[in-house]
Amino acid sequence: MKALVAAFAVVVSVSTSAVAGASGVILTEGEIEQTLSHGPWPPPQRRDASNRVSGDPSAIALGATLFSNPVLSRDGEMSCASCHDPERAFTEPKPRSMGRRLLDRNTSTLYNLGTHRWFGWDGSADNIWARSLSPILNPDELGHDLESLQAALIASEFAADYSALFGDPAQEPPIDTAVNIAKALAAYLETLATGETPFDQFRTALEIGDRRAAATYPAAAQRGLKLFLGRGNCTLCHTGPAFTNGEFHDAGVPYFLDANRVDTGRHGGLKALLASPYTLGGAHSDDPEKSGAWAVRSVRQKHTDFGAFRVPGLRDVARTAPYMHDGSLPDLEAVVRHYDEIDLERMHFDGEAILRPLELTDGEVSDLVAFLESLSDSAE
Repeated sequence: MKALVAAFAVVVSVSTSAVAGASGVILTEGEIEQTLSHGPWPPPQRRDASNRVSGDPSAIALGATLFSNPVLSRDGEMSCASCHDPERAFTEPKPRSMGRRLLDRNTSTLYNLGTHRWFGWDGSADNIWARSLSPILNPDELGHDLESLQAALIASEFAADYSALFGDPAQEPPIDTAVNIAKALAAYLETLATGETPFDQFRTALEIGDRRAAATYPAAAQRGLKLFLGRGNCTLCHTGPAFTNGEFHDAGVPYFLDANRVDTGRHGGLKALLASPYTLGGAHSDDPEKSGAWAVRSVRQKHTDFGAFRVPGLRDVARTAPYMHDGSLPDLEAVVRHYDEIDLERMHFDGEAILRPLELTDGEVSDLVAFLESLSDSAE
């Protein structure tokens, strides 16, 4: 009888351990260390030294109002929010954005801009206010020129709020009015940050050693995380708390727009950046030290910039479809399958050696998607 009881106890113990293992943390210690590098989140908000109204509540309020008002479009028919819809994580559900004509690129989310060093798919700006000004003055987007923008502001209901921050717009050059409007927009945009996600809850639980709480993170998401950290090599580009290295890579997406045009990506963006009067090193920066200007001064154009685009952060990624710079991939499964079956013939001849077909099973594709979905704000 004692032997039978003992044998039964062993069976119960083994069964209990199997259940605990199946529902527990499946990451190795090395994978846990990698996971911890993707946080904590959110990072502390930092004031932008190049923008004297960064962090100013009045500027934030003015920027938020201007963002949703058609005064920033020459024909009074569009606003920033027309393409960057707050209800859609500041994106729009179209492959390519529609301004005054169909544009060449997908609308990027405006969340977490404070973590960026370069702005736009091609990095044509090195600060938020310069990037904010670009669509306002682009004839294919909001369509103002410097003079029409100043006149529209002076005639608007926002002139008094502007004057309280920057002075009378009628007494300054139009370029100053344009830059100041962009800086008010930037003060608002830099406050936009995604919240805590299921991944963050898992990461925090690992950090404090609460394995019971960590074990509530779905097994599929954990398996996807293991692929993300390991065989997928995803962390070589999607690094740190924001899940991006902020730099530019050829992701194997065609850059031909039509038979006669190509999107040059970083190559054209860098050319525009180096010619821009609105950089951190320029006269319109409010930072007397020009402390961020080193990045532009040290960057150099390379052949491999052609067709390379900025690595997007993956936070809130489940809410920002479609994907890639041209919006050509409709959902997260399509993104995973793109990298799974990537066409190396389409890459630069000396391009991204880190990218190789992954040969994932259908289950592994689903697991990677489950992980990516866990990077979206659980409160949304």
